[in-house]
Formats: sequence, structure tokens, C-alpha cells
Amino acid sequence: MQEHATDRGVFIRSMATRGHLGGLSWATPQALRVLDAAGFDVVLIETVGVGQSEVDVVSLADTTVVLLAPGMGDGIQAAKAGILEIADLFVVNKADRDGAEATVRDLKNMVAMARRGVGGTSWRQPIVRTIASEMDGVEEVVAALDKHHDWLTSYGELEQRRDRRARAEVEAIALESVRASFAGPGEDVLADLAKRVASGELDPYAAADRLVAGISRP
Repeated sequence: MQEHATDRGVFIRSMATRGHLGGLSWATPQALRVLDAAGFDVVLIETVGVGQSEVDVVSLADTTVVLLAPGMGDGIQAAKAGILEIADLFVVNKADRDGAEATVRDLKNMVAMARRGVGGTSWRQPIVRTIASEMDGVEEVVAALDKHHDWLTSYGELEQRRDRRARAEVEAIALESVRASFAGPGEDVLADLAKRVASGELDPYAAADRLVAGISRP
């Protein structure tokens, strides 16, 4: 990234998660919207890492790429835990190292057991080998991304993904607004309801109903 940070038409920004779960900063969706409005036709979003919960990127990206490398003992385990379900493309970097073929083989076995279908068709996640330090395989990655974009467009999945993205963003902002309303007087109400639930005076569902009613009341 350092080599291309000053290229014309390229903008790179590092954003801390600040404790926000999901692998992305809370401000990432808004940054993505700004970049789109600014005319950037290609936007790359990098998560903090892979794991069972760092999958928020799937709700933001048209195409999700999962990057693995040989010698990482938790790489395939992470894929089994949830990454397989969100990946549109697998990239095995450092493909010249020992263990790369084993990583590719394990991924192929998992992909064979799970295929995605849209409109009666199926997208099989490709597995691309790369050696980033030598720029080997980069063109193949770009070709795979273009192919997936064409597939999304052909079967209407691109529009559906973007609709789901907008819905998730609106929902997240609304939920955050509700949480913010707990501060101040709302925090006292929540504390009182919590005590009544703990004492057995009130069940948690009734307490939640009362809390929501109090928030929505003008």
C-alpha cells in the first residue's frame, strides 16, 4: 500500500475499530458511501482479521475475498467456523511456501461440499494462488473478481446485496440510537427494571417491553 499511496486516483485510509466488533470500524459504512459519492468505482475494505465473528464485511462488500496463507494453523479452522459461508473468492498467498498445496486442497474439499445458488445457477468459489511479493497471481485475482461481478449482475444478486446492505446500515444506526437513549434518564429506568427482574418482580420480556415503550414515547 505504501508503494501506491501517492498514485493518482488512489486514496488509502486506516480506520481503528475502537472496540467495535465485527472486524470493521463503526464509521466504515459511512466512509464507503463517501468514497462512492466521490466517484471511486473500486473500493477495497480490509478487515482486522478473520475469525468466527469478524464477518461484518459481507454486509458491505459486493465481493468478499478471504485471504489465507500456508503455515497458519488456524486458517482452515477459521474457514470452517464461518468464513466459508461468506467467501466469494479464496486467495492462498505465499503459494511458494511449504503447505500451500495442502491449504488449497483443504479449501477445494470444503468448497465441493457447499455450493451457492441464485436463480437456478451456482457460484463455486474459485481458489487463486498468489505470491504477492513477486506480483504473481495478481492478474488472476482481478480476473476472478471481474467474473464474480459479472455473475452478480447477470442474476440480479448485486442489486439484492446492495438492498440488504442499505437495510442493515439503517437498522444498525437505529439500534445505536436506541442504545444512546439509555444514557441519562433512560439509564435510571433501565437500572430500575434490571433490579425488578433480578428480584423476580418482573420477567425480562415485560421489562424489555416497558423499556421500549418508554423510549418510543414522545
